[in-house]
Amino acid sequence: MLFINDALAQTAAAAPAQGSVAGMFIQLGLIFLIFYFLLIRPQQKKIKQQEEMLNAIKKGDQIITNGGVYGKVIVAEPFDLTVEIAKGIEVKVVRAMVREVINDTVKPVQSEKKSKK
Repeated sequence: MLFINDALAQTAAAAPAQGSVAGMFIQLGLIFLIFYFLLIRPQQKKIKQQEEMLNAIKKGDQIITNGGVYGKVIVAEPFDLTVEIAKGIEVKVVRAMVREVINDTVKPVQSEKKSKK
């Protein structure tokens, strides 16, 4: 009988103190803020930039699709684009499938030839 009382006393003393409900909500709020600033907000910015880029596509732009097809926009309609991928070869591409617009942003590197004197 003596051993049982000692065991009960030890488990009661070892039990952790219960925190307040307000403390739990503060912790959950902090976790949400961390997720918002590290994950949600940057993703929203990226989506907004992608939508702006897609809406700005016009005739004459050079694009790369998600499938890796490179071409020049011939006709820009609200939902799809007609893209010339080679001379005389035109394909229709859904506007949302454009990965990036390239308008002379990438300039070829020209090597300088050194002349011998």
